[in-house]
Amino acid sequence: MQNRAFDNPKIEFVFNKTVERIYGHEKIVGVRPHGTLDGSETNLDLEGRFIAIRIDPRTHLVHGKLDFNPEGTTAVQGRSSRTSVPGVFAAGDVPNPTYRQAGTAAGSGTL
Repeated sequence: MQNRAFDNPKIEFVFNKTVERIYGHEKIVGVRPHGTLDGSETNLDLEGRFIAIRIDPRTHLVHGKLDFNPEGTTAVQGRSSRTSVPGVFAAGDVPNPTYRQAGTAAGSGTL
C-alpha cells in the first residue's frame, strides 16, 4: 500500500515537518508546516490530509481547545473517541499512549 501511495502523482509526501498551524473554519483547508531540519515555514493548501505522528503525540495544536486528562492525553467520552468538542475525535496514542503500536492506533481510528 505504501508503494502505491508513493507512486500516486496526486499524493505529495512532506517529511521532516511539524504542523504549527491548521487553517480553515468549517473544514481544514491548509496547514503551516515548520521544517525540523532547516526551520523553514510555508503555507500548504490541502484537499485531504493524513498526518503521521511520532511516538510522542503532538497535541500542542489543540491545547486550550480540547479538554485533557491529568495524564496529559486528550480526554475522550467513556470508551468512545469523542472529545470535548463536537465533531472532533481522538485516536491512537493521543487519547491513550499505553500501547504505542501502529496497529492499536489504526484500530482505534476505525471505531
